[in-house]
Amino acid sequence: MPSVQPAIWPLSRLVIFDCDSTLVTVEGIDELARLISEESNISSRQNPQHEDIAIQIASLTKRAMEGELPLETIYGLRLTTINPTQSQVRQIASIYRQAIVSDAVQVISALKNAGILVFIVSGGMIEPVQEFGNWLGISSDRIYAVDIQYDQLSGRWWRYWDQPYGLNTSASYLAHGTGPLTDTKGKNRIIAHIRAENPGRTLLVGDGLTDLEAGEEVDLFIGFGGVKQREIVALQAPVFIKSPFLSPILPLALGQAGNIPYFSNLWADGIRRINAGEVSFRDLEMQTLFINALRRPGSS
Repeated sequence: MPSVQPAIWPLSRLVIFDCDSTLVTVEGIDELARLISEESNISSRQNPQHEDIAIQIASLTKRAMEGELPLETIYGLRLTTINPTQSQVRQIASIYRQAIVSDAVQVISALKNAGILVFIVSGGMIEPVQEFGNWLGISSDRIYAVDIQYDQLSGRWWRYWDQPYGLNTSASYLAHGTGPLTDTKGKNRIIAHIRAENPGRTLLVGDGLTDLEAGEEVDLFIGFGGVKQREIVALQAPVFIKSPFLSPILPLALGQAGNIPYFSNLWADGIRRINAGEVSFRDLEMQTLFINALRRPGSS
């Protein structure tokens, strides 16, 4: 009688994360609108327009992430409406650190220690996304986001002695870069470029429609609903995380090989959440393969 070969769950070489509503519990552009409203020092009763702008921006973001509006039609509109300074944009990095998903630091550290290449591909603004990603230990060459241009003749440009690193951080928004991340399916092109330079099994983790669409470019797309559960992503993602924790990424990326001593508790937490139904598989055959592959020898 031929022996039964054990099920094998493929190991990943790359894991690509979205940033907003995936690694952090906020949307950077929405936080920027809120920050500017608060810095005005005018209550919404005295100037309700400030509150209306913040609500308008949040609504546009939600509609784009859920596929109601093409991203390219609202990206520049949101920034023009807010009209932030470079200093205000940079403050979002601090907000990101305060709003980080609770186990994101540990998960990224575990993936890197297991030899996985970790990337961030985000439709957010490059300065805060890059600073936040560097803080997480991800190098700048593995972080992709949207360049922002500022009007260097606005603000207190003449006070060169008062500018950190010689930068006019009081300069106001002028335009955003024309790269692919402001367009529908732009993430697809960035991820295809990453994969061309870094072959190997690739996972993508994200919350929005642009992430779902970019799933075409990777071996496995994992929808993250721990911050915002977007119906289209929950229904169509091959794997969907319902809870506000990223620990299931570790066993999904590495299988049993991720159960290394230093991160065994994190790996076990991910398995526990998967077994508790906090992660759903669209394909039952994939779910069975995963469960069988992670079953310890001799376990029932």
